[in-house]
Order: sequence, then structure tokens, then C-alpha cells
Amino acid sequence: MSRDLEDYALIGDTQSAALVGRDGSIDWLCLPRFDSAACFAALLGGPEHGRWLLAPTTEVIRTVRRYRPDSLVLETELHTRDGVVRIVDCMPVRAAYPDLVRVVEGISGRVAMRMELVVRFDYGQIVPWVRTTDGRLQAVAGAEALVLTTAIELRGDHAKTVGEFTVASHDRVPFTLRWHPSYETPGEPADPLSAIEATEVWWRTWVARCNAPGLDRAAVVRSLITLKALCFAPTGGIIAAPTTSLPEILGGQRNWDYRYCWLRDTTFTLYAFTHCGYQREAAAWRDWLHRAVAGDPAKLRVVYGVAGERRLDDHVIEELPGYAGSSPVRIGNAASGQLQLDVYGEVADALHQARRIGLAPNPATWEFERLMFEWLEAGWAKPDQGLWEIRSAARHYTHSKVMAWVAFDRAVKGVEQQQLDGPVERWRAVRDEIHRDVCTRGYDAELASFTQSYGSQVIDASLLLIPAVGFLPASDPRIQGTISAVERGLLRGGLVARYVTHDGDNADGQPGREGAFLACSCWLVDAYVLAGRHDDARALFDRVLALRNDVGLLSEEYDPDAERLVGNFPQAFSHVALVNSARNLAGAGPAHHRTGT
Repeated sequence: MSRDLEDYALIGDTQSAALVGRDGSIDWLCLPRFDSAACFAALLGGPEHGRWLLAPTTEVIRTVRRYRPDSLVLETELHTRDGVVRIVDCMPVRAAYPDLVRVVEGISGRVAMRMELVVRFDYGQIVPWVRTTDGRLQAVAGAEALVLTTAIELRGDHAKTVGEFTVASHDRVPFTLRWHPSYETPGEPADPLSAIEATEVWWRTWVARCNAPGLDRAAVVRSLITLKALCFAPTGGIIAAPTTSLPEILGGQRNWDYRYCWLRDTTFTLYAFTHCGYQREAAAWRDWLHRAVAGDPAKLRVVYGVAGERRLDDHVIEELPGYAGSSPVRIGNAASGQLQLDVYGEVADALHQARRIGLAPNPATWEFERLMFEWLEAGWAKPDQGLWEIRSAARHYTHSKVMAWVAFDRAVKGVEQQQLDGPVERWRAVRDEIHRDVCTRGYDAELASFTQSYGSQVIDASLLLIPAVGFLPASDPRIQGTISAVERGLLRGGLVARYVTHDGDNADGQPGREGAFLACSCWLVDAYVLAGRHDDARALFDRVLALRNDVGLLSEEYDPDAERLVGNFPQAFSHVALVNSARNLAGAGPAHHRTGT
């Protein structure tokens, strides 16, 4: 049976990532990039598909784990009847090749330990050639190789590598696993103890730049560290999650690959970073955006690879049974080819905010935006797949139209407030036309609410963003009615679902009632703040905080029936929404600072 997502912690080096279970097993590892074929894929199959276990040979009575303060260095204490050991895990911010460093420390008594290493390249499909050279274990398959450096004696055992050792008080037993191209020499790994210390210092130095206000600073800092870990340092792109195919519905087929950069998600992340003191990350994202979207605005993608790749073809790994039996396991994401009009507004808003906070201007930015606005003057009237990437016939989604309005609103403000050039009268006219269209066709007087798409009666949590972006004030009766409709129709266990159709199926035709979408719960927090309902906002935000696991991580969704996190993990969208809501609750400004003023 698959381990609950709550049992995992994240380590990473801002280029790749791993998930460490509370039992000392690393069940997911993608090297050398987030979107690379996993070396350990036990998360989506079983131990035979790749993992690295360090564990006592006797029963563990109690487990206590934590991140070292303001860092991504993980400590896991395992208490047994023979004594206590601590496993320290990290991925040092890399120089040439990525390393995974583990150190077993004796805290008390004498504890017998066992190491099991199962390397399987290409998502558990390829058993590598394993040999020992110069005292190191090397696993090679095709263009990839892993080298394990340790002082303990190792042996082969039925397609895995094992070793036994005993740890007494004050003992330290280090391990370093390095990835390198098989046709190059791996070089000398860093000293593990020095690497852990340097990694801790690097993260603490990064956190020291944070100026996040408010009561919830510790939760915000942990979320910011998680978001930074999901930034791909060489390019500035920000991935949605370090995993693929963790299901939105346990046992279902809504399993997507999230190891890519969604324009929408990264734009939300930009707000979180810039308003917490991280302008460098914002500038790196903007530069990534310039490269990724270069070309015809009509061919703007909603999702790109970490280096700006456009072809993210979706295929299935048949050999993996999937997390909790949820198949298929998908690699790539077919949503990259969808039309989602809201991303035009997200991009325009993000670049507008970047100018407002004083990022050094890039001459290419406004030139690209003008081309984007030119296409959107006619393109906004098209049906699309919407915010939730619904894989059915295109519709006129209300949120998509609102964000098209945002694009032209920010275009007008660029001229009026930032002295940029453009056909401002024409842009004003388009902005006003979209506003009338949304208020006429996207609002249902019978429901007293805006609806998911024109002519439907489906309530959608994305409608909570209407006041946040400045389309209408929260005091408007139509917004008050929309908030009430969300409360009536989308609350599950006190949290907010994305949408629910009347026939019990999801809007893309797939059956099943998915869990509450955690970012949407934060959007309701923001709507409450704007509406002056501060007690309700605080109560709901505390409910979201309570869902974090013991090391402060959130997935995409929460299943109130199963009482567990579901969806890809950890999820940037959830953590960025948490950061922005905490800021709003602290009274640091309007929701996301997204009104454009």
C-alpha cells in the first residue's frame, strides 16, 4: 500500500528534487533535472522500481523529524529499543554534478542499521550495470550513471545493493550519491559533513532576505523555501511540483505530470516572491518568460519545460502501477497545446507588477506585450479550455474573460501610469467591451452569482479572483452573491473544491468527486479579507495551515473523506496561495496586490 503523502519531506538543490519518507526511504528522485527520468520511482510503483533506504534493523518505536531552521536540510530521528539514530538528508546546491548526501548519526545506544539501494533508470524500467570501482559503487545505464561513495561494506542481493552497519553514540556514517553522464568521470564528491554545513548556510542566507510580515511568518518562510526549491536555477523557470501522476482522486485517472512551468502558476509565485523581498527570483522568472514565449503571441503556450521547451507530449509508463493503484502514470502534459486565455492576463499583470516594484526594464518586454495585446483584441472572444485545463469542448469561461479584461486594464495602466506608448483609447474600448460581456453573459441573476462559463449554472472557485484582480469590488452585490454561492456549493469539510457539476461528474466528463483544492481555499480567504469578513478569513486560513504535514508541506488537494493530502506534492500553487493569503491577513495590502494600482 502506498505511503500517505503526509509522510514525505522534500529535499532539493534548485535543479532537481527528492522525496524522503519518514522511515528513511527516498522513494522519488529525478536527476539531473526536475523533469528527468526518475532514478527512484518507488512512489509510483514499489521498492523494486527504485529507492534508497536507511533504516534500523529493529522496530522503530517513534519518529521525529524536522528541517533545520530556515533551511532545506532534513533531520529524521528514529527511536528504537536499542537507541536513537538521526538521518540527515540534503542535496547541496550544486557546482558541476548533483549530489544526494545522507549521514547517519548515533544519538544514544547502539543501533544496527541496514542500507538498501535499488537504482532503476527511466522510471523503474531499466536495471543498470552495477560494479565496484576504486571502492565506489557505480550504476550505469546508457548516458546516465550514479556513483555511491561510503565507507561501509556493500554487497549485491537480488538486483539491489545492501550493507549492514552499527551506529553508536556520536558516530557518523556518511553516504554520497552523485549523478554524472556515463561518458564523463564523476570527479571527487564533496565531503558530506562540509556539504551539509554549506547547504544549511546557503539556505539561511537566502531566507535572511525575507521581509514577510505577520503572525504566520514561520509558515510563510517554509512555503517560500519550498517555492525556491521548485525554481530551476539555470533558467529562472518555476515548476508546479516535483512529481508526476499523484492522483487528484485516489484510484482514479486524473493523474498529471506537474514537473513543468505553468505561466499562471509562476505568475502567482512572482507576487509571493516580490512582496517578500525576492526581486532576484522575479527578475530571473521574467527573463525566463522572455525566452519561453518568444515568437507569435497566438502560439503562446500555457506550460513550458524548465528551459522553455514547448513540446511536452503526453505518454504513459505502462510498467508502473501508479500511486495507490492510480493509473496511468503520465510523462509530459498534453495541456501544453490548449488555448487558455487567462494566461494572457496573468502575464500582462505580472509584467505590470514587475515594473511597479522597480525591476530593471527589459526593452523587449513591452514590445512583446504590445504584440500580445494586438492578438488578444480579437482573440479574447474565442472559447477556450479555461483555468482548470478541462479536456472537453472549448467554452466561454468567465474567469478567462475576466483575465482578458485584466490584460487590457494593465495595458491602459502601462500608458497612464508608466509612460509607455500604445493605442490607449483602443485598449480602453476593448477593456470596456469585455467588462460588459462578462457582466451580461457570465452572471446568472437566478443564482445571484457569476458562473463557470457563459450560459452554465456551474459555480467555480476561480470566480473568487474577480475582486482580487480589480474587475469588481468585493462590496458589489454580485461578488457578495458569488461568495455565498461558493459557500453553498463548493465547501467540502470546510475547504473549497474547484467546481462541482450537477450530475456528479467533473466538467471534463470524468466521474468522481475530487478533494478540496487548497489554493481555492486561500482564494476564499482573500475574498473574505476584501469583503471585511476577517474572522471568517482567519478561521479558514487556520484550517489550511492545519493540513500541512509535520514539516510544513502541502499537496495540490485534500480529500476530506479520506482525511489525507492528494495530488502532486509538494504543490507550488498551494504554497504560493498560502504566502499571499498570509500577507493579506497581515494587512500588507489588497489581495495579491493585483488590482493594478
